[in-house]
Amino acid sequence: MPHPVMSPNHVAVITGGASGIGLAAAIRFARAGMKVCIVDLGDDRLKDAAAKLSAAAPGGANDIMTAAVDVSRADAVAELEAAVAKKFGGTDILMNNAGIQPGSAMFGPSDNWQRILGVNLWGVINGTQAFAPNMIKRGEPGLIINTGSKQGITTPPGDPAYNVSKAGVKAFTEALQHELRNTDGCKIAAHLLIPGFVFTGLTARGRSEKPAAAWTAEQTVDFMIERLDAGDFYILCPDNDVPRALDERRILWAAGDIVENRPPLSRWHKDYGDAFAAFVKGT
Repeated sequence: MPHPVMSPNHVAVITGGASGIGLAAAIRFARAGMKVCIVDLGDDRLKDAAAKLSAAAPGGANDIMTAAVDVSRADAVAELEAAVAKKFGGTDILMNNAGIQPGSAMFGPSDNWQRILGVNLWGVINGTQAFAPNMIKRGEPGLIINTGSKQGITTPPGDPAYNVSKAGVKAFTEALQHELRNTDGCKIAAHLLIPGFVFTGLTARGRSEKPAAAWTAEQTVDFMIERLDAGDFYILCPDNDVPRALDERRILWAAGDIVENRPPLSRWHKDYGDAFAAFVKGT
């Protein structure tokens, strides 16, 4: 069963909503009779997504709103919150999902780092700070869903700016949930979505067909809704290649680098390859 907030006439705002996981979530919310605002960049992308949402929504185009917003700009996100409130009366679900992954290098261009952190981390902070106060003030149940990444937990080598941004989303969302549950009268809950390998425009890398190992965006959203109903804070998604048990061992090993005082990222260190392999097998 879907979470009770996902019901007719409630309002969902999804950043990065014109494609991928964001669009899949928007379509599910629209089919549930919710009023939906998708936020993204690119007029044509927003127009195409709006047509799909209008076809899915029982109320048609009247229940759909689009907004071209750079989520790294706090002023623009604040204006978005006001526009949603004016059109729909408020927000019940905020899904801070916008993300980019152009690739990064430790000593790469500063502008690249700034943009990745601006969208992936500041987009989540800006969205939460703009929407959460009025969501709390309304006194109604609601959800804030922030899209993180396993790369923000195990931080594999190769894309440091992305890892830093998603590690920040994890820490921010944990602190947010602590704040919400200790706020008198607050009925808003925060959740961290941690996708597995999902075939989207972000991960396609020139491929036109979904790799066998990947989940679809729709599968990921179905899993998210199932785990929201169960009350999970950490929505750790598997995929067709990596089951939860393997994710758990990888995450435990990463935490063990600190506890055992191993070299950082020891999973990829030549002196720890055999030990990691044995740990994964539980031997």
